[in-house]
Order: sequence, then structure tokens, then C-alpha cells
Amino acid sequence: MLGSPKDVARVCQSLLAADDEIDQDKERFYVFHLDSRKAIKLVELISLGTLDSALIEPREVFVRAVGERTASIIISHNHPSGNMEPSEADLIVTQRLQKAGEILGIEILDHIIFDKYNHISFKEKGLIT
Repeated sequence: MLGSPKDVARVCQSLLAADDEIDQDKERFYVFHLDSRKAIKLVELISLGTLDSALIEPREVFVRAVGERTASIIISHNHPSGNMEPSEADLIVTQRLQKAGEILGIEILDHIIFDKYNHISFKEKGLIT
């Protein structure tokens, strides 16, 4: 079971560190699939983008969640720049995904932005309910 946004960030930072060094400067978007007890069922890489963007579509985020009967998800992506502040695009995609999740009955518990050393939580910042 996940204990905190820091736990999610640590998993993502470990995944990032395990990647090829050249790809570490690219944005990547992960989905943590959780069961009804909030235990991780799987972690899925949805998108490997460029230096400052990643393509995120609700259908890609939720297709496996529906098939796996995921109860809730946590979304996470990195900012290779090291700037932990959510961009306008980050806020918009989070809102779109929340709406899609509401329709599907799959709650988004948090959105974590991370880099090699730091992270922020949308939930802790009051940006996700």
C-alpha cells in the first residue's frame, strides 16, 4: 500500500534512474493502478515524450485501468527541467483525466510531478480533490 506522495515519487525516481541516460531528459507519464485497498496492482508507462512535453490522452490512461478493474489511479510525470511547479498544460490534463475518471468510476487520487530529487503532490497543494 502506498503511504505518501513521497513513496510514489521514489518509485518514479527509481524507474527514471533505471532508464537509459539519454532518455532521462525526456518527459514520461506513469499511471499507478491501485486495488480497492490502495495497494499497487501495476505501474504503467503511458507516454515517453520529449524534453518538455508528453502526449497524454484519457483513452490511453484508462484503457488498461478498465481492463484490469483498477479501483483508483495515481498519475505521475517528470519535469526534466527541475521546475516542480505545475504548468497550465499539467492543470488542464489533470482536469480532463479527472472528468474521464469520474465517468468511468476510477478516481484519480493524486498527480505527482517529480525530477531526480524532488516532487510535488497536486493533492497536497490542493490542486486535486
